[in-house]
Amino acid sequence: MPEQQKSVTGTPLFERYTLSHAYDEMFTAEGDIRLAYSELAHLLRSISPAELQQRQRYADLTFLNQGITFTVYGNDAGVERVFPYDLLPRIIAANEWQHIERGLHQRIVALNHFLHDVYHNEHILRDGVIPRHLVYSCRHYRREMRGLAVPRGVYTAIVGTDLVRLPDGQFVVLEDNLRVPSGVSYMLTNRAVMKRALPRLFGAYGVRPIDHYGQALLATLRTLAPAHRPEPTIVLLTPGVFNSAYFEHTFLARQMGIELVEGRDLLVHNNIVYMRTTKGLQRVDVIYRRIDDDFLDPMVFRPDSILGVPGLFNAYRAGAVVLANAIGTGVADDKAIYAYVPDIIRYYLSEEPILPNVTTYLCDRPDECAYVLEHLGDLVVKAVGESGGYDMLIGPHSTREEQAQFAERIRAQPRNYIAQPTLQLSQAPCFIDGVIEPRHVDLRPFVLFDGERTTIVPGGLTRVALRRGSLVVNSSQGGGSKDTWVLY
Repeated sequence: MPEQQKSVTGTPLFERYTLSHAYDEMFTAEGDIRLAYSELAHLLRSISPAELQQRQRYADLTFLNQGITFTVYGNDAGVERVFPYDLLPRIIAANEWQHIERGLHQRIVALNHFLHDVYHNEHILRDGVIPRHLVYSCRHYRREMRGLAVPRGVYTAIVGTDLVRLPDGQFVVLEDNLRVPSGVSYMLTNRAVMKRALPRLFGAYGVRPIDHYGQALLATLRTLAPAHRPEPTIVLLTPGVFNSAYFEHTFLARQMGIELVEGRDLLVHNNIVYMRTTKGLQRVDVIYRRIDDDFLDPMVFRPDSILGVPGLFNAYRAGAVVLANAIGTGVADDKAIYAYVPDIIRYYLSEEPILPNVTTYLCDRPDECAYVLEHLGDLVVKAVGESGGYDMLIGPHSTREEQAQFAERIRAQPRNYIAQPTLQLSQAPCFIDGVIEPRHVDLRPFVLFDGERTTIVPGGLTRVALRRGSLVVNSSQGGGSKDTWVLY
């Protein structure tokens, strides 16, 4: 079906706006405005491109003045840049959000059951639901965690799950981020900027608030604290100022009113973790860590790490300190294990998945690997342990040479790769070069779990593939974001 040119009556802003096979967040396939976007359409009929451009500049300047940046690796023009922000909100109706919430709750509960099981009784492996070798060969599986009890059975308390909307309007899970999920600070700052840039539009909608995320995160971390520490000291452990998400680390520490620390600020004595302060040593009870497992403790993991704390794992194993998220959670967001999440939900909860997975081919299976190698030009191939859009092939946008290189990698390490169909991510209106054009988007809601209660702030980080036709939304690959409104 050829693309159809549609425009919003009475404004030249949409002169380059095209509808395609992808689900459009604002328009129906017939070009009618969806009910949730009616007020936004009304604004765009009454505002001039110059005024919209002025408000976009205001938003960009706000991000610049606040130092809201992200690192774009491999960019010769400079690795650090102001976080790209699109002025127009992505709007989600209340009934759609209720469905997403139920699906995310189901998923985080099942994944915590799975993590406890694989590090303890291994029932799911003994019953053959998941191949044992797939778990043991995962680069994020930590044998050191076997038999180690974690508070309230919570392995992953903070989750960012990536959702995409298919052409039929259905939300599906693209991947789970269970180790050190990032992006929540951009969700919160997007909202703060939006309220100032388009205050009348925001006031015209009944938008559910997200400002309470920082306190909800703090409450979750307090719940996980050792039982004998009723007034726990909580810190956020960062790799330091050169980390790509350092802005987020400082932002969240301020939001929660806790100390931001680096590994050199902590020490372990008699299996107790202490923080160095101007008043002397202060005991630490909960560490919200933004450092990968490998770098947490040079005595147990990578001996060359200068980011972590020597002796931290022994203190953790003794139950004297809590880490959120727990060590070893990465086994559950391995992209090969992802393919089994529907089975994990059925196994532990005896329920059908509310949010389905994307069809996934495991190159570890010879028949599926053969299919992938024959159809590299049609599929998206991903390394199972990577994130941020790295080590990935988007078949339809790749060259013969790139496909040949990936074929060699797959044949050399089939366990390390999965493949999925090239999805038509939904598109949303974005203000680009003075006009409004569609760009592909995904959604990363943030989920908090304390073992009993699931907290999901209504919204999430909508990431935008800013280049026309691109499907890569990752910030580290040059993508941007927009505010996400969930309506009452």
